[in-house]
This record gives sequence, C-alpha cells and structure tokens, in this order.
Amino acid sequence: MGNLFCSEYRIHRRFDLKGSSHGRATDKPEGEIDETTTLKDLDLKFVFRLQQNWFQDFMKQIERDCEFLEAERIMDYSLLVGIHFRDDNTGDKMGLSPFLLRTGNKDSFQNEKFMRGYRFLEAELQDMDRVLAGRKPLIRLGANMPARAERMARKSDFDQYTPGGFSTLIPSRSGETYEAVLYFGIIDILQDYDISKKLEHAYKSFQADPTSISAVDPKLYSKRFRDFIGRIFVEDR
Repeated sequence: MGNLFCSEYRIHRRFDLKGSSHGRATDKPEGEIDETTTLKDLDLKFVFRLQQNWFQDFMKQIERDCEFLEAERIMDYSLLVGIHFRDDNTGDKMGLSPFLLRTGNKDSFQNEKFMRGYRFLEAELQDMDRVLAGRKPLIRLGANMPARAERMARKSDFDQYTPGGFSTLIPSRSGETYEAVLYFGIIDILQDYDISKKLEHAYKSFQADPTSISAVDPKLYSKRFRDFIGRIFVEDR
C-alpha cells in the first residue's frame, strides 16, 4: 500500500477512526500530541464539511466498500484521515488559530460564504490546469480534498461512556471553522471475524457496552462504521 499521506502538504493531525468508543482515545497527554501522533475516535473534535459532489461521491464509495467488506466477513477496519490546515501566512505553525476561517463574529460570518466559494473555485481551477497540462488531477476522492473543519464539543466528560459515544457531539460555543485539505482511505482490511475476535468480543462485553467494542460481528461493524462516517462528514450547504 502506498503512503496515504504522501503529499506536498504537511499533515497537521491524523486520525484512525473505527466508529467504536471503548478504548478509542490516545493515551498521550495533550502536551505531547504532535503531527506524528495517531489520534482515535474519542479524540476527534471536528465535523468535516465537503462540497456537495465530493460528499455524495464519498458516501457512495463508503457504502460500496462497507458492503463488500461485510460480505467478506471483514471487520476491525478503519478510516485513516489526515488533515492539513491551510495557512496563507507561514504554513509552519502548529496552533489552530492561524487557520481560522470563522470565529462566530458577525462581520467574519458575513464574508464566510464568499470566501468558501472562492476557495472551492480556486482548488477546482488548479485541478483543471493540471489536467490540461497532462498531469494527474490535484483533487481526487480521498486526496487533496478541500473541506471545512468545524470544531465540535462534547456535552460532558462522560459522553465517551454512553453507547457509541458520538451522538453528543455539538457545535462549540466559539463557532470556529477552519479551512483544511483532507486525505483519507480505509485501511486494515484483512481481519475477519474469527474465533479470536469472537472471544475478544465476549471478554470485553463484561467490561463495557457490547456495542462500543471494536470487535463485533461484521454486519454490526459495517452499520456502525457507516453511521459514524455519516455524522463526522456532512454536506457543506
């Protein structure tokens, strides 16, 4: 498999997402998290907004891939997501503030729709230029995809212990939205629901909600995975 994050862009954050919640958080203190840290489901505090055609293509592809993996009795796969926060000034800062598109301020909110349209148009024109020059398109499904990352919050610190653990994500009070470029793809597609995974499910079911465990039947895994992806990726309107 080629490097999913092989890009001219710097990957500022990376997530391994399964759609489960039990044990799905990094064990690193926040101060030690950097660009090389692979974060997990409960570490995710963003919803990604994609332009309509890209969103529709993405959801169709997720549906097809999950149907195939379910038919093959495969589970425990992940969506690996890499995020590059666009920074027109230096491109080198790790803090999120330089990438801020909207803060909830009324004046900045009025300009947001214009700026969003400008960014999408700019990206598509760059893509067209590359095609006309005989080079590979800059933007394709899962690579170099412009998006808006909207910061979210959890209602309480105990949300991770509720079934699924994700329905309680709500927009943050600050209303912060960041311009981003996304890279993503499904990985770890060789694990079938064998006896070891069945035993893992049985053992962990005594410790946590059975629906929150990563090791579950492929049919349940597929549905839970698709539901989760449908909550964190939405159509930008």
